[in-house]
Amino acid sequence: MSSPQIFEQSIAIKASATVVESCFTDLDLMHRWLNPVLRCEPIGKWNTTIGSLSRFTIKIPLLQPSLKSVVVEREPGLIVWQFDGFFQGRDRWECQPLPEGTLLINRFEFEIPNAIVSWGFNQFAANWTKKDMQAQLRRLKRVAEQVYRDSDQ
Repeated sequence: MSSPQIFEQSIAIKASATVVESCFTDLDLMHRWLNPVLRCEPIGKWNTTIGSLSRFTIKIPLLQPSLKSVVVEREPGLIVWQFDGFFQGRDRWECQPLPEGTLLINRFEFEIPNAIVSWGFNQFAANWTKKDMQAQLRRLKRVAEQVYRDSDQ
């Protein structure tokens, strides 16, 4: 078993926490900012209440590895997905109010049980994953700020 890794990113967004939260709980909005090679699909009906299931699939030719996830924590402005597959861990999304908007914090905490996969990830994908998380937050910020402006808040 690999040692736990934590990637944490945050971004200030000029939108209400409610709008920011909708960007990671509304599946249509989520697909506007997720990396195009990543797809989130519900297992059953889409929901973000505790116990709700979904599958995140990486669209890589031939492989298409996926992670099954379950919502393990949920309160206004907070959702934590726990996942199991080639990664094991949690993906936490938290909104914190700011005077002019919201601070969004994303904490990706995981272990990779397979030593070969772990080595490959650390050699080839860890830096890309960190950069992609930052890019995702910038895309989410654009979506949230557009939704906020369109809602005439």
